[in-house]
Amino acid sequence: MANFFLLFMRSLVLLPILFSPCLAHFHMMKPGDFGLMNREHVLGPHEQFGNPFGNPNDFKSRKIPNDVGTPMDGELKKVEEITEKVKDEPAAHEAAAHPDALGVDKSGKIEEPFVNPSGFNGQWELFSKNSGVSAMHSILLPKVEKVIMYDATIWRISNIMLPNGVCRILDPKTGEKDCWAHSVLFDANVDNLIPLELNTDTWCSSGGLTLEGNFVSTGGFQGGANTVRYLDSCQGCTWREYPTALAAPRWYSTQAQLADGRFIVVGGRDAQSFEYIPPEGQRNAQPIFFDFLKQTLDPEENNLYPFVFLSTDSNVFIFANNRSVLLNPATNTIVKEFPVLPGGHRNYPASGMSVILPIRLHSQGPEPPIIPAEVLVCGGSAHIDSYSKAEKGTFYECLEDCGRIRITDPNPVWKRELMPSARIMGDMMLLPSGEVLIINGAKRGASGWGFAREPNFTPLLYTPKAKLGKRFRELAPSAIPRMYHSSSVVLPDGRVMIAGSNTNNGYIYEKAMFPTELRVEKFSPPYLDPALAANRPEIMNGAAVAQIAYKAKITLQVKAIAGPDMQNNMKITMGVPGFSTHGVTMNQRLIVLGLDTVTPTPGQAGVFDIVAGAPPNSAVAPTGYYMLSVVYQGIPSKAVWVQLK
Repeated sequence: MANFFLLFMRSLVLLPILFSPCLAHFHMMKPGDFGLMNREHVLGPHEQFGNPFGNPNDFKSRKIPNDVGTPMDGELKKVEEITEKVKDEPAAHEAAAHPDALGVDKSGKIEEPFVNPSGFNGQWELFSKNSGVSAMHSILLPKVEKVIMYDATIWRISNIMLPNGVCRILDPKTGEKDCWAHSVLFDANVDNLIPLELNTDTWCSSGGLTLEGNFVSTGGFQGGANTVRYLDSCQGCTWREYPTALAAPRWYSTQAQLADGRFIVVGGRDAQSFEYIPPEGQRNAQPIFFDFLKQTLDPEENNLYPFVFLSTDSNVFIFANNRSVLLNPATNTIVKEFPVLPGGHRNYPASGMSVILPIRLHSQGPEPPIIPAEVLVCGGSAHIDSYSKAEKGTFYECLEDCGRIRITDPNPVWKRELMPSARIMGDMMLLPSGEVLIINGAKRGASGWGFAREPNFTPLLYTPKAKLGKRFRELAPSAIPRMYHSSSVVLPDGRVMIAGSNTNNGYIYEKAMFPTELRVEKFSPPYLDPALAANRPEIMNGAAVAQIAYKAKITLQVKAIAGPDMQNNMKITMGVPGFSTHGVTMNQRLIVLGLDTVTPTPGQAGVFDIVAGAPPNSAVAPTGYYMLSVVYQGIPSKAVWVQLK
């Protein structure tokens, strides 16, 4: 008890120092400064640790009252009826038969889900047995094509040491030091990693890429909560850390790039506010209070790691708990409030998943003043107390419904559909084909250490423009549970790298219910069916399109097997690498370009000139690096890197 009191009093002394707006900005960091930032801290109720050595099937022996999972209502019952009906209908049935169908554009055009003649449902590959650190956070860096993976410095241990005897000094008075690496650069092409030194605590932080393709990280735990970090996308680059750059502590916050290139950072534990990342070397004087986050806070929180997306009208869509608004970043005011999404709670610790769906441009005629944008939200928990009940050994079934809304409509409404299974803590990844991969997570409980049960091993493929009832497809299951603190990254070759999973307070490998996971997998979606390898298009002139200007015409030379109606069976997509953590993939975005013409290239058999239009402005597609792919008959080429500016 005396030790607890001592730690509590120490935290009271430190917090005013750490978060005082009067604290000078650190330009040149010293070991003593970082030592101050890494003192022990008393954890709050939402950092409770479940029993890592319990029985993963303990929920089966308990009768759980009110274990409803997804509450069924008239809308969802209708969805079930349509789904069952569609299973028995021929593929040529028109979308018009289902007036409630989502994703159908004004022309009524739909897309049939990609089908492999061989029945190939995806394939798993164990790529590496040791990621060095548990991949709580991951993002693919352009130019070097390496994945930065990192966890938290709080445990002062990992599975890889810093090189050349380097250690960070935690306390210069006692000589306490930490010689473990907590971040690595992981090569996406070969099993190789480079350890990098981190000083501030990155536990539950956020991030995104700049115009130059460099990484910016914000927030974390303890002294890391007010930190902005920079890691350039280059060989031999190391972290630059500014522990007092943010005005408010940002733990479980979300970072998003705006149309003007700035980053907004929204929310976080005890931070009912937002702010914009200041220029490197500067610090914010104060945050901007955001009453919406106060309104969506409940006794279990359920509004951390909000879903934040740049809308195509330059405003910012922000979803927290079960509500959402549109924020004007020029005036810092709410310009639209959306209807409540029924069913339950969708943000941490009732961690659902969300993406802004592929944004489609058109080549024929002028684009509308505001290009349509849709948001998809799936999973979460129907129970407001799923976290505190999990702490006591009750693990509720999670939500299996999705809500979808066109945020640019004058009077938008949510339309709901059902996934094949319940899911919490999953990842939603935008594939170059325009499909959405839903992967990782669990079917019961809440986010947190030991607070979830029943891993969801089965990925789902979601086709946004298919008709209702045909959008979801279950794929080949993994054999590795990917629970709390998992992450996923889409690679240029079209595969998805999956890493992490640590439901433990520290690194625990043996006898744990779900051991700390260092294995790295790659998943090949159905479009990478080996039987269709010869059908995969190939971009021949990637260097010629390495830089793209807005509104420009792009000419790609693509090697492909000629077929009927090539133009209608081909599309060009541009995807931004997303920052993946805690079931949230920040800043990922996929643009489907308007296609002008597809014509044979003179003198080159089997090669075609494809002309497409670049995005019209930075609200549709912010500046920065994209992976550009040509998709023919549902199969994407290997991507080439392009910089849009």
